[in-house]
Amino acid sequence: MQNPQNIRIDEYDYPLPDERIAKFPLSRRDTSKLLIYRQGDISESKFDRLPEILPADTLLVCNNTRVIQARLHFRKSTGALIEIFCLEPLSPHDYLMSFQSTERCVWSCLIGNLSKWKQGSLHRTLDIDGQEVTLTVERGNTHGSNAHEITFTWDNSGITFASLLEAFGELPIPPYLNRETEESDKETYQTVYSRIEGSVAAPTAGLHFTPEVFAALEKRDIPRKELTLHVGAGTFKPVKSVTIADHEMHTEYISVSLDLLETLATTERRIIAVGTTSVRTLESLYYIGCKLIQNPTASPEDLTVEQWQPYNETLEISSREALQAIIGYLRRNSLDRLVSATRIIIVPGYKFHIVQGLITNFHQPHSTLLLLVSAFLNGDWRKIYDYALSHDFRFLSYGDSSLLLP
Repeated sequence: MQNPQNIRIDEYDYPLPDERIAKFPLSRRDTSKLLIYRQGDISESKFDRLPEILPADTLLVCNNTRVIQARLHFRKSTGALIEIFCLEPLSPHDYLMSFQSTERCVWSCLIGNLSKWKQGSLHRTLDIDGQEVTLTVERGNTHGSNAHEITFTWDNSGITFASLLEAFGELPIPPYLNRETEESDKETYQTVYSRIEGSVAAPTAGLHFTPEVFAALEKRDIPRKELTLHVGAGTFKPVKSVTIADHEMHTEYISVSLDLLETLATTERRIIAVGTTSVRTLESLYYIGCKLIQNPTASPEDLTVEQWQPYNETLEISSREALQAIIGYLRRNSLDRLVSATRIIIVPGYKFHIVQGLITNFHQPHSTLLLLVSAFLNGDWRKIYDYALSHDFRFLSYGDSSLLLP
């Protein structure tokens, strides 16, 4: 088998005219088109028919992350506009604690128009719930390859950082939409089940679900479980290198409840992931469990799944053994959930351990998401994309979706 690191990204290209990119969602989420790939055969339907199309023994797993208003703008006295794009909290490092911070927190951020902000702090004053608040930002050291540490301080201890983002921030929509964020995006670019704040991009496969679809799933006794992966800006990062060996995957934070782990470890149902973020989380659990089997006293920091870890090890460990190892770890430490991180890259040659079906949108050429779909379909991705292009499917975040059952 070819070394996955030698995969050439130019083999994962297809023509995507701008008019095929959905700039806005449909007025009703569940009227979107649904491509069905079942053991090589392709058909199509509408998303609201999903409950009757899914296998009866399905267990759906969704990502309940919520997109934050991560884009902030400050104008210097010179008139230059500086954009600060919040990526992840550094102090406090925990998302929830950072959102609950009062007066000060530190985040890793991308800076737009960086060359115009050499030194000094930036300020903005707004009225929040009848109280005037001045938000100040100071630039610190670089963080990673292209981000900076940004210290946020504000002069009202009764206001949380979450409230500040809500007031000062703008929802970041994908760059390929080539338009400004509109008021409607605040609702349409969130899944109806989004709960846990922390993403800078939506888990878009979930955008098609409605309360009516969930009611129909319940009627058919198809259970749904939730996990959390906070989607990073790196999800839009195209692979620029000739081979994927030189592509650096971003770190994303995951949170999985003990209840879900126990369900995954004992279910006889077919586990179908809603979106690539759910896939990345579920498959990362296998490698976290393997680490714990090899080192039961591993620290939380040791449990991060590294980019090429799945391809560097030959393990004779079942998915149930791996999941039971995490369950045992949580119980020993009186924890009710696993909080960890992953940099996993899923490309052709990857062996899936937990996920048996996938609901996903149509992804950009030259993207790691397209590589993941190809891996899931044993290379049969082009057949699906040719069908979607020739049958008027809408592409990318606000586009249509597919149900993949290899």
